[in-house]
Amino acid sequence: MTMTDTDKKPVVEVASLSKHYGEGPTRVDALRDVDLKVSPGEVVALLGPSGSGKTTLLNVIGCIIDPSEGRVRLDGETVYDNRWLRGDLRRLRLDKIGFIFQFHNLLPFLNARDNVALVLHLAGKPAAEAQRRAVELLDHLEVGHRKDAMPALLSGGEAQRVAIARALANSPRIILADEPTAALDSKRAGIVMDLLRKLAAEHDACIIAVTHDEKIYDRFDRLYHLRDGLLEGIEGSAWHG
Repeated sequence: MTMTDTDKKPVVEVASLSKHYGEGPTRVDALRDVDLKVSPGEVVALLGPSGSGKTTLLNVIGCIIDPSEGRVRLDGETVYDNRWLRGDLRRLRLDKIGFIFQFHNLLPFLNARDNVALVLHLAGKPAAEAQRRAVELLDHLEVGHRKDAMPALLSGGEAQRVAIARALANSPRIILADEPTAALDSKRAGIVMDLLRKLAAEHDACIIAVTHDEKIYDRFDRLYHLRDGLLEGIEGSAWHG
């Protein structure tokens, strides 16, 4: 029997998730009782004005900041239930999560291949395997011919593809993207989003992106709006590509 999308267990699941700063009259609620499930192959967007909690939610899912309360389940493992249940969050991030940012954040003193291979070195892979995997990814993303180029010599689109290759280096099930197309024109933004959709489907991974980029809204399976820490789904946002 073939497993349908509705049968698949979520790769990301957060429940009753809250994050606040301070106490008493000065308390600020960055997230308020957020529930979110994202399945394998899904690409979802977090929308909302600055200060609404989008990046906070992304960073909680990425195990970068501590929630105040709630539960976080990643790739079938409960990692937070009113406290962290994992001692080594760095290892968790290396194994399960890839990060893509608005600006590629490539290390300027490493060429494209070594920027990707570095993630594999940090995960303990042998040097030869790390280099081979880096070249495979760059070839797959059609920037293999630029593997020896330094970041300063890459175009914006090339640099973003190298950054995506780096995010995919350890074959993560979860890819978190913070304004991944803001620095790109409409054509390149569409190409990057189509590529991310393809990668999510191929690797049975999920992608959660924070974006203000209206020109890519039609590339998402679902759109969510955050306002004052509250998460709401937007009707009629399913991808039909």
